Amino acid sequence: MTAPASSNRRSFLKAGVAAGIAVPHVISAAAIGRDGRTAANDRIQLGIIGVNGMGRGNLANCARYEDVVVTAVCDVWNARMDPVVEQFKATATGHRDYRELLARKDVDAVIIASPPHWHALMAIEAVEAGKDIYLQKPMTLYPDETLAVRNAVNQHQRISQIGTQIHAGENYRRVVEWIQSGKLGPVSVVRTFNVMNQGPDGIGSAPQQDAPSDMDWDRWLGPGPAIPYNSLLASNSYNHCSFMPYSGGWTPGMAPHIVDLPVWALNLEVPTTTSCSGGRYMVGGDGDAPDVQEVIWQYPNMTMTWMMSTCNSFAFDFGRGSPARRLGIYFHALRGTLYANYSMHEVVPEGNLLEDAERPEASIAPSPGHEREWLDCIKTREQPSCNVNYHYKVDLALTLANLSYRLGRSVRFDPATEQILDDPQARRLARPEYRDPWKFPEKYLQKSV
Repeated sequence: MTAPASSNRRSFLKAGVAAGIAVPHVISAAAIGRDGRTAANDRIQLGIIGVNGMGRGNLANCARYEDVVVTAVCDVWNARMDPVVEQFKATATGHRDYRELLARKDVDAVIIASPPHWHALMAIEAVEAGKDIYLQKPMTLYPDETLAVRNAVNQHQRISQIGTQIHAGENYRRVVEWIQSGKLGPVSVVRTFNVMNQGPDGIGSAPQQDAPSDMDWDRWLGPGPAIPYNSLLASNSYNHCSFMPYSGGWTPGMAPHIVDLPVWALNLEVPTTTSCSGGRYMVGGDGDAPDVQEVIWQYPNMTMTWMMSTCNSFAFDFGRGSPARRLGIYFHALRGTLYANYSMHEVVPEGNLLEDAERPEASIAPSPGHEREWLDCIKTREQPSCNVNYHYKVDLALTLANLSYRLGRSVRFDPATEQILDDPQARRLARPEYRDPWKFPEKYLQKSV
């Protein structure tokens, strides 16, 4: 999630945002085999849905390569779409309706960077249309959406990458090597968090006004509940996190990056019990998202926690004092504790129990970049590291957490049957109620084989 102030995430993406491309030769979609393979010299014909901050960053990180040609751009707001179409005017045309983009034969793959409440539907319709997808996080907002997106991608045999680009960083690789080396011993608890201080006014309050004349507000709302135009909600992904129906709040807004590390390092599957409490206690202004959430996930033989606050930014070893956005992960193991954020990690031994404190030898290869990995996999038809079959384990933990928050009680989940246990109300609320005429694609709720 990109905050208005400086952030690690923005720094990570900064390279290539302003990159241009030479006018490429467009390869027809027919030149790509029925199995989706491309020849080594063929260019991937790329579309994008949603061209605000993160979408533009993802697009730039793809378009700077010679084997990519941008052919289609979609946004409901002309003020955002038109400059991007102009940037790629030699090859690209614009659309206000994403379904027009998905119907095009000259789009092989699509970046989906729309507001989060659209992610599940757009991802499913994209793979149904035969497109490979780069789907910005959060992958989905409801447990049934989590499973439906995963199952649809598998059924249609498409390449998928979820936009948790911190996964591509070197620091996370070194942490995974430490944990998987066994030197620290078994990990019994992982603590994760993201904190900031928005103050009593939150993001502020938008004036009552009509949507811009060049924006289709009803289409922006899509399957979400109908509300009058709100300029703060429409402005950026940071503000989205104040509005639960359109983002799920700050837990799905930031935790995909942070919870990703323990899921990777410990090879976690999905939690069997999820408990979440919190509320909107202090932060005012527009929105309804909680300003505090505390989550406990139970896994076999270990527990993981999540702490989220938008009203206090004290962050233990990661900073204190002046308000700032801070995040971290603690692995508490038998012989020591490893704590990390995006850019650093440190090991604190448990006295003399840590007999071997030497850093493990680097064994995980560097990433070519999160988007580049996806592009390479479109050609090889091998799944990238954050494909839906990996990332659904992160996403389901988060969607179950928000379900527990909404219910006010714990939710038990059976990983074998992929069913919520002994709670009919929880099973009902695990599925979103889309605004007409949008329909939840129930056919994808059968567990993939």
